[in-house]
Amino acid sequence: MWPSSRFTDLVGIEYPIVQSPMIGPKPELARHVSAAGGLGSLGCASMTPDQVRAEVAALRAFTDKPFNLNFFVHRPAPADPARDAAWREELKPYYAELGLNPEALIAVTNRAPFDAAMCAVVEEVRPKVVSFHFGLPAPELMARVKAAGAVVLASATSVAEARWLEENGADAIIAQGSEAGGHRGMFLNLDPAFQVGTFALVPQVADAVSVPVIAAGAVADGRGIAAAFALGADAVQIGTAYLLTPEAGISAVHRAALKGAPDDATTLTNVFTGRPARGILNRLMREHGPIKADAPAFPTAAPPLGPLKAAAEAKGSGDFSALWSGQAGRLAREIGAGELTRTLAKDALEVMGRLKG
Repeated sequence: MWPSSRFTDLVGIEYPIVQSPMIGPKPELARHVSAAGGLGSLGCASMTPDQVRAEVAALRAFTDKPFNLNFFVHRPAPADPARDAAWREELKPYYAELGLNPEALIAVTNRAPFDAAMCAVVEEVRPKVVSFHFGLPAPELMARVKAAGAVVLASATSVAEARWLEENGADAIIAQGSEAGGHRGMFLNLDPAFQVGTFALVPQVADAVSVPVIAAGAVADGRGIAAAFALGADAVQIGTAYLLTPEAGISAVHRAALKGAPDDATTLTNVFTGRPARGILNRLMREHGPIKADAPAFPTAAPPLGPLKAAAEAKGSGDFSALWSGQAGRLAREIGAGELTRTLAKDALEVMGRLKG
């Protein structure tokens, strides 16, 4: 029925739809996508090993279908107290505006890269799929992941990255176009000015590698899925389209921003974490970015924003929230995640059928 079954055969799913492993939506989203026949994904970069174990157990209690565990593999930057202090100083007026103490202790955001402890969890729970963002782990960890039986996916934002990932053991490539929401998976060229659009990137990656290709970025309905397959993709990865499902459980502020954003509302920014990511333009991005040359290194930009986000959201404002969204955010639908997965597949097949006719 599909132009290619290479990816669905590889991971054992019904529909060639991967739910993007976003940090923010509730893990319940992954359970419903997997149960419906897609590939549900858990964003594990913000979890502890015990939390990953618990979420995997909950997912398996809900469905016996395959799922994906996603990890970051960035290289932590050296400590830079001066830059961190300068960032906190810039934020002080906002703290004063919201009646917050800028000297209060701030919870540290967990964005640790994939390490031996997480690798041991993978070996223990043995997921069908493991995916990586910002490259691949060290060769010895990569070997352990594959020995545990996992199919390895990884994000590429250029043809050069796609080739590198295949050469270093990735079983499928996520071709992430610049339209995609959330963090860019870039790791060879970190300049966001050189990012390529999805429908320019996908066919070039498909021509450059022999493994299955997953199109990501601005794919949010049946038309986008059909177009991705026409360009050589074997599957699609969809994130923003799932954000309005009840299972995603995003904040009221984020929901309102998504529902009210025009088609040109998003931009790439590094002010929330220190790495480029696409989100809906807000006050912090306008006044300090969107791209800030001296932003603290990833992920140290994030912790000082936590109190500001909480205080502003309590007042109904998203001024300091990372409102991640791709450029096709207006195509998101307020239906159940399982229903959306099935509807996306059905609509894509209908579009393909009409094109054949």
